[in-house]
Amino acid sequence: MSAVTQADQAASGSAPAGLTAPRGLADRSFHWLALASGLLVLVILVLIAVSTSQQASSWFTTEGAKIFSKTWNPAANQFGALPFIYGTAITALIALVMAVPVSIGIALLLTEVVPFRLARPIVYVVDLLAVVPSVVWGLWGILVFAPWIQHIYAHIGSGVKGVPVLGSLFGPPTSGASFFTAGIILAFMITPIVTSLSREVIATVPAVDREGAYALGATRWEMIRGVVWPHSQGGVVGAVLLGLGRAMGETIAAALVIGSSPTITSHLFAPGYNMPAVIANQFGEATGVWRAGLMGLGVLLFAFTIIINVIARAIVDRSARRMRGA
Repeated sequence: MSAVTQADQAASGSAPAGLTAPRGLADRSFHWLALASGLLVLVILVLIAVSTSQQASSWFTTEGAKIFSKTWNPAANQFGALPFIYGTAITALIALVMAVPVSIGIALLLTEVVPFRLARPIVYVVDLLAVVPSVVWGLWGILVFAPWIQHIYAHIGSGVKGVPVLGSLFGPPTSGASFFTAGIILAFMITPIVTSLSREVIATVPAVDREGAYALGATRWEMIRGVVWPHSQGGVVGAVLLGLGRAMGETIAAALVIGSSPTITSHLFAPGYNMPAVIANQFGEATGVWRAGLMGLGVLLFAFTIIINVIARAIVDRSARRMRGA
């Protein structure tokens, strides 16, 4: 095609012939295969939601509004989910408070501070931590970490005894298995995930923006605050929310170190329970409404994680649109 013909097509707004030509069999097959794969994910999610909701229907109909009560006592046919929702929220919050600053700090260290040849082995170590099985974290937590940290809990509890707010949060512990221990273990588990995602997002900041900030006399911290963070904050927030979804859904590690006590208390050093842990511990012996209640907890947890992931996706998309507009 001559340059004159290309200019005429550009002026008329028509697409080049290569883009409008009939696609071959391979292209059409790939198109439908990709479409079917995408729809298959949605179908699986719908089937999971429908099947679990059907098996949990007797719990919803029998308990009604009592599903959010504080009492979970299978012997008395009382199945209130509030202690497990509370435990899930508390342990996930503790994990986020501990993991997010460390994860963002490591991501900035790897992308903005250390040279590439020194950052590579740190990246390998972080990626290896991400693939450690959850049962290994749980066994290490209950056999090694919980007995060791119980003494620290005791010192903290005795030190803040009588203090108005701290005394109610960090009271004397009963054992090493507690909300706080579960939160620490979950923080260890989600730190590699949040770090890896944040590092990939921060690495997409254009080098010309960094160099422009340095050319204007900015320090490294001013460059990070004025250039790197505005460009990558949406992706980092999305990474944090994905880590939150992982922390809420983690099962085996939390079940081993949380203490298995369906109570609602402000004492973070006290044993507790969360939704994945109670499902794992009690499902094998559950029958009738008890089993339906555990399935209902799975439905609630599924809904919570889906909502968190949708929010994370919306935040990332909003950040991408804002950066394209800028």
